[in-house]
Amino acid sequence: MCDPTVGLPVALPARQIAYFVPDIRAAADAHRAAFGSGPFLVIDHVPTPIVRHRGRPAVLDHGSAYGQWGEVMVEFVQQHDAGPSAFHDMYPSGSGRFGMHHVALFVDDLTAAIDRFAAGGDECALYAETSATAFAMIDTVRHYGHMIELYEPSRVLLDFYARVRAMADGDA
Repeated sequence: MCDPTVGLPVALPARQIAYFVPDIRAAADAHRAAFGSGPFLVIDHVPTPIVRHRGRPAVLDHGSAYGQWGEVMVEFVQQHDAGPSAFHDMYPSGSGRFGMHHVALFVDDLTAAIDRFAAGGDECALYAETSATAFAMIDTVRHYGHMIELYEPSRVLLDFYARVRAMADGDA
C-alpha cells in the first residue's frame, strides 16, 4: 500500500472533499439544506487547456460548485462530456452512478508527490492545468475508495480558498 506521507515532513490535512454529481447546482442546494454548507461559487465550464488522462492527451469539460463545509471546502463536479476522465474511471459515463470522488491535499512539490504515489503503485489518473494552477488526481481507489487530488498551494489557489471561506463567513 502506498503511504503518501513517506518522505514528507508533516501530515497532509484534507483541504477539500469532492463529489461527482449529475447536477452541480442541485447537489450544492441539497448539501446546503442538509448540512448548512456554502454558499457556493459555481463555474460551469472550468477552463482546463492541458489535460492528460492516464498519461494520454485528453479533453475535460467539467463544471464545479465550491463551498465551505465547516473547516473543509466541499466541491461538486459535473462532467459535461462523455470522454475518458478520472471521474468516469470511478463513475462511468451513462452508468447513472455518482458519489464521493476525491479528497484534495496541498503538497510542496506536485511532481515529487506524483512520483511518490507512483513509486507506491498508485497511478496518476489525471494531470491538468488551468490558468491558475496544475493539479493531479491519483488513483487511490483500491486503498481508500476514492482518488486523491494534489496541488501546490500557490497564491492564486490560496486566494480562491480564502474567497470561498469568506463567502461562508458572509464577508464576500
